[in-house]
Amino acid sequence: RDDDDQDHGSSRAGKVFTSTNGTAGNEVLVFDDTAAGLRLRQRIATQGTGTGGGLGSQGAVTLSGDGRFLFVVNAGSHSVSTFRVGARALRLMSVVPSGGLAPTSVTEMGGLVFVLNTMGAGGVMGFANLRGRLLPIANSARGLSASGGTAPAQVGFTDDGDTLVVAERATNLLTTYRVMDDGSLSAPQPNASAGMTPFGFAFDKRGTLLVSEAFGGAANASALSSYRFADATPQKPAVISASVGTLQSAACWVAVTPNGRFAYVTNTGSGTTSLFHIARDGRVALGQSVAAGTAGTGPIDAYVSENGRKLFVLNGRVQQI
Repeated sequence: RDDDDQDHGSSRAGKVFTSTNGTAGNEVLVFDDTAAGLRLRQRIATQGTGTGGGLGSQGAVTLSGDGRFLFVVNAGSHSVSTFRVGARALRLMSVVPSGGLAPTSVTEMGGLVFVLNTMGAGGVMGFANLRGRLLPIANSARGLSASGGTAPAQVGFTDDGDTLVVAERATNLLTTYRVMDDGSLSAPQPNASAGMTPFGFAFDKRGTLLVSEAFGGAANASALSSYRFADATPQKPAVISASVGTLQSAACWVAVTPNGRFAYVTNTGSGTTSLFHIARDGRVALGQSVAAGTAGTGPIDAYVSENGRKLFVLNGRVQQI
């Protein structure tokens, strides 16, 4: 968000990653998750620049599915940095143009990497990850639902990799694309969001799409909706639960536990995190409007550890995890 200095975090095997988004030079901070808490292990330059404020997105730092590579957007220099994740440290492998202006979100599946560019006309661009070097994919650059003014917040793959999803805050749309075998994309398919200001999203283990809704930051109006994609209509998400309220303000980021039973939503405006139960059929129900022990100052991104035992929340206004 506008008053946050750091953005998205991620985690792998006892490590937590976040980026500084600094204007003089973006950096990745690598923390060890120890019994005594998080300990800074490394800070490494991305060889790109940030914007100096919050990116208003989910997914600015993303691990590859196999955990071997870390992708980081540089919104100020319109580029993406790729790191190899070693046992002890990160190693910068490449920095490539993002294919547009102000990239703020990146996603990966099976060696395909897609970047969301937010300024100018906005759009997505696809790359193939060749041992840490990103190579542009032909016919993978696509626009959003409109040429500018969509305020996109996140890009991500469905669990089967067949569809790419972008949440558009300003248009209240979930724009989707069919992913072809060669990594190219179909034309964008706009789909109405169940609620206003769709922001961050995540998938559970059964392929349910869970989307936070900020409702323009209105007091206590935030919500979470769930959707399912059918094989017959791979680009059209069908609503399961529509706008189940958090009773909090400005819900933005979503994190799902590995067992797919619970989802956490950070409410930046309220300084809280809400807990939802996820049923086997994808329905969601509010468990705790304010989950115990999660109050913070401007909570933004969140991540659940691989063993499901820890929830990491980034409190952007005080630069604290």
